[in-house]
Amino acid sequence: MKNVTIIGAGKIGGAIARMLAETGDYTVTVADRSAEQLAKLDSHPAVSARELDISDAAALDAALSGQFAVLSAAPFHLTGAIAESAARTGTHYLDLTEDVATTRKVEELARGAASAFIPQCGLAPGFISIVAHDLTKHFDTLDTVRMRVGALPQYPSNALNYNLTWSTDGLINEYIEPCEAIVEGKLSVVPAMEEREEFSLDGVTYEAFNTSGGLGTLAKTLEGRVRTMNYRTIRYPGHQAIIKALLNDFNLKNRRDVLKDLFENALPATMQDVVVVFVTVCGWKEGRYLQETYANKVYAGVVAGKKMSAIQITTAAGICTVLDLLADGTLPQAGFVRQEEIDLPSFLANRFGRVYDPEVMKVAKAG
Repeated sequence: MKNVTIIGAGKIGGAIARMLAETGDYTVTVADRSAEQLAKLDSHPAVSARELDISDAAALDAALSGQFAVLSAAPFHLTGAIAESAARTGTHYLDLTEDVATTRKVEELARGAASAFIPQCGLAPGFISIVAHDLTKHFDTLDTVRMRVGALPQYPSNALNYNLTWSTDGLINEYIEPCEAIVEGKLSVVPAMEEREEFSLDGVTYEAFNTSGGLGTLAKTLEGRVRTMNYRTIRYPGHQAIIKALLNDFNLKNRRDVLKDLFENALPATMQDVVVVFVTVCGWKEGRYLQETYANKVYAGVVAGKKMSAIQITTAAGICTVLDLLADGTLPQAGFVRQEEIDLPSFLANRFGRVYDPEVMKVAKAG
């Protein structure tokens, strides 16, 4: 039994706790400053709740001391403090952040650390980087890497064609912050919400546009080896135009609190969602210019005996898989670990990573 602490008792934190506890291999403490949030956690003998204000460094250090790992499911602006505490206490650290600045801070803390620091363990960044890096191994020389991910309602019913499915703060952050991309072989910064495109998958038309954080560390890993590389978020057509009007014409990019209030009071949450993953890599192999594509849809279903949304399933499964691979010694036990260092077959063979297998989820959904 390994003792782990999850910071953040929201929907994703709760899903992670449930998945880990059901294995019988982990004892889980979920920490949050909100007693109300902690009270919503599913009751389980392997899960305990702890009220904790992470701004209290001493209390945070005390909570992490003696733990095998800490998993941050907290808002991105709080994650840095958790990483600092993990460094002080020698605790393995994993997070779900899409925030570029936070990941840079984690990388700095990992230098010379006695424990492993593994940021961006969710869906995008996270699984998307593992898939893309695996595809690049099939080529002698790379040309383009295009990564697309979206968490969407199955039944859109408003002008934005969108429902809230994950962190509102994280959503706003990726819509506003600059985006990394490789353009003509060089790591570059491109604006969020731009470079819109359309594509179809299984007869459904989608749009995609630049958002921040999705490339993770893969951009640095492949810089100089690929001509073009970018990450874009998938939405139903019409979403981007309205969001751009809110951000720019109404200047809500400089009033995030107002934008958050609008989203949370006008866009209902839903458990009936679908996660779309679409990765295309082009390059040369044995003298021929070829393309390989990974396309997958993950729907809401039953995992660990509980109905979960698709974004809960994919995000929680991502970080739980990485924790398992760390616990069994597959991953480095100290220093900074990038998502692209994780082997895709090992990920998909894992008891948590199996949820990314469409056949597995069909059975769960039917059940």
